[in-house]
Amino acid sequence: MSPARDIGLATLVAGLVAADQGVKALVRTKLDLYESVTVIPGFFDLTRVHNTGAAFGLLSGVDLPFKAAILAVVALVALIGVSFYARGLPRSQWIARAGLAFIVGGAAGNLIDRVTAGYVLDFVDVYWNDWHFWVFNVADTSITVGVGLMLLDMLGLGRSCVSRTV
Repeated sequence: MSPARDIGLATLVAGLVAADQGVKALVRTKLDLYESVTVIPGFFDLTRVHNTGAAFGLLSGVDLPFKAAILAVVALVALIGVSFYARGLPRSQWIARAGLAFIVGGAAGNLIDRVTAGYVLDFVDVYWNDWHFWVFNVADTSITVGVGLMLLDMLGLGRSCVSRTV
């Protein structure tokens, strides 16, 4: 893998973390816990919530000793594992490398929250009538985009055009 491409992926990760933390800092100053601002009536609000659990609020209602620390350690181990896996991917898997950069950036953004606040700040509230999707944030969106890119790579997209030019 070329150093320039590694720098590009590292820059992507840093940019995603900065965007996530910047938006969360803005939400912290503008919204109180559980306060909502309607963006698109009947579909999209900004609602500040604190996720003390894992992904999609799993374990939020569970009271475990050292839960925040345990979740932070699990997230850190996963982040390190994904980072090492990404570094080992060949150049032909550029979509997978980009996907993993999105995943690492998002995971790092949420890990910063867990370590500094003991929870992940979520604020994007998408709903229809009485049905609400899980409230999420920029980091969660980044992880989702990364998983989508990984799936595209698994389907073989992007590899043939790189291998022909190398």
